[in-house]
Amino acid sequence: MGAHPQDEEALLAAVARGYAQRDRADMAPTIAYFTELAARFGDHPVALLELAGAHDTAGNEETARGLYEQALDGGLEGDALRRCLCQYASTLRWLGEHDASLEVLVEAARLFPGSEAVRVFRALTLLDAGRPDEAVADLLGVVVEHADVTDLGRWAPGLGGVAAWLRQGRPDEDQTRNADG
Repeated sequence: MGAHPQDEEALLAAVARGYAQRDRADMAPTIAYFTELAARFGDHPVALLELAGAHDTAGNEETARGLYEQALDGGLEGDALRRCLCQYASTLRWLGEHDASLEVLVEAARLFPGSEAVRVFRALTLLDAGRPDEAVADLLGVVVEHADVTDLGRWAPGLGGVAAWLRQGRPDEDQTRNADG
């Protein structure tokens, strides 16, 4: 992003302060805070991302959309880029633009192939787009990959099979019977 490291540190500290003060039931002060922060840091893409997120939380999806687009145009990198793509795709989903949301998530998956967040946001978009089997398959994939931190135990391979079966469009109804044994 090209900013001086001290400026980056100051921005990230200011973002953390903004989140510490956030009240999801009354986002007006948070929006004001991040508006001022974006102005103070010359519309830095991270500040724009956080301002977009504040508007998003407040239900101002159209405003959030434009700010996410500005943040993306500003050259986000790393985790900030991953978060922006997920949040932007979610906003597009809320706006009913499922195809556009999925396009953003395809790009996010290309850039961040191991991201569970990308897969979960994709599942939400698929669900809203009327593709519940694909949504469940994506979520099962995330869960099965983390079976070691759940009590799934011996069911994980079978559930992985169910996910594959759903992705394939339920080719043979009998395949799901192996998930619980």
